[in-house]
Amino acid sequence: MGRVYDLFWRTLLRRALSSALTLVLAFGAAYAVWDKTHTDRSCPAGERPKGSKECIGVAGDGYDFNVPQLHQVTAAISRENDSLKPGSYVTVALLQPFTAQDAATRTSTVEQAQGAYLSQYKANRQSNDQSPKIRLVLANVGANTAHWDITVRRLKGMTGAPDQLRAVAGVAFSNAPTQAAVTQLTQAGIPVVGSTMTADSLANARTGPPRYPGLARVSPTNQDEARALIDFGRPDAKKAVLVKDTRTTDEYTDTLGTAFSRFLAGSPYEPGLFTSPPDPADDGTTANTFQQITHLLCDSDADTVFFAGRHPQLRQFVNALGERGCQQRAFTVTTGDEGALLSADPKFDKGALKRKVSVRYAALAHPDAWTGGPGTPATGGSPTAYRTFADLVTQARRPDVGPIGPLSLLDGEAIAAYDSLETAVTAIRQATVKDQTMPLIADVATQWPLMKGSLRVEGASGWICLGNEGNPYDKAVPVVELNPDGTPHLLRVAWPEGRPPQPSCLPPAP
Repeated sequence: MGRVYDLFWRTLLRRALSSALTLVLAFGAAYAVWDKTHTDRSCPAGERPKGSKECIGVAGDGYDFNVPQLHQVTAAISRENDSLKPGSYVTVALLQPFTAQDAATRTSTVEQAQGAYLSQYKANRQSNDQSPKIRLVLANVGANTAHWDITVRRLKGMTGAPDQLRAVAGVAFSNAPTQAAVTQLTQAGIPVVGSTMTADSLANARTGPPRYPGLARVSPTNQDEARALIDFGRPDAKKAVLVKDTRTTDEYTDTLGTAFSRFLAGSPYEPGLFTSPPDPADDGTTANTFQQITHLLCDSDADTVFFAGRHPQLRQFVNALGERGCQQRAFTVTTGDEGALLSADPKFDKGALKRKVSVRYAALAHPDAWTGGPGTPATGGSPTAYRTFADLVTQARRPDVGPIGPLSLLDGEAIAAYDSLETAVTAIRQATVKDQTMPLIADVATQWPLMKGSLRVEGASGWICLGNEGNPYDKAVPVVELNPDGTPHLLRVAWPEGRPPQPSCLPPAP
């Protein structure tokens, strides 16, 4: 009996277990192959790159990329998209690093989505039933724009039915990955509208063939920002020092440093140099360098510092300057639009502002610039256009329009994104000719050179009068300073040309 048991039961049991193990191993191997060659199904927007927790791709159905701060605005966008009839709309994508890890950048991307939605709602609900309607999608390129290629590939495949992509708006960050993304999008014939993108290297030159055919921008270049700042403050170059980042892969810091250097040609001081980490959101060891630079500032007769760097390094520098040895000396730190992110940085030592340190920056938009009150420029912007935007912000508190989540206008991010989408929508509708339900994608960018004079975009940030190359002419630059408690306040609107544009707003010949 024991031999029969061993022969039949134990042998059969071993065979069954062996077969089961083989099946498990085979299934595991098959799954490993599938996992490497298929899109991650837990990422509704597209795909999850190997080794990354980010969901990269395009979404307009309410997916929030696992960013809680985006939840309300993505729900509002989804509701608006769902209300559109097939064949009645075109798609505009908002390109942003929505899964950014640092708090300041995360806040700016959320505000850009909020501003873009307000423009979408206005285009679909408050524009006398103009067509085509606008479907808005969020295009996530990942933290530091690292996975731009995945998203750009998906956008290239959306120009036909059913999406009918006609523009990519909201491009914000001036860095090498963004430059690569803009290059590929424009080479593919997709119109692009930058929002807070300011690097001169991400702009077409006024003469010669365009580097980025089909690119338009609503914000001034770094060179124009610097011109406006210098015209406003008129600092003495002999008492000014440049502190700049030497990391050469950042288009923003490179071009801002170059713009400041032109003014500082008469400075007797060598620039203070630092090198930010490959990921500028990392603190690295630059705080040590800034402590040394502040010692050298105390050794000099300078009272003005032009800072060409990103906001994490700006925060470190201002913190170090607040602890300088020469506390009796006053310093003014002047920088580009990255300064708008400083007050929201939780590591910023606001106490430095009470120790004779002033921080001044060129904002891309400010809610006090076009109120219509005393000091409002006579040209270059429209109080009516800003009031339209402000009314939309108020309406977004209603459940039928929003809610879109808490929204601050002080850093200008939402305003710039709103204007970026307004520019795209204007071009799309101007390119839609009689008997067409939507324009050809090739016709949208042909509208950029026509958007000037009486055909300008009456932006909430100021007039957007595009030159033939797609850059805004003499765009308003709000000069903002931080209060002692860290909150920003508008000093005055300044101009790259030294004065507001003429009412005609026609760019001169190059």
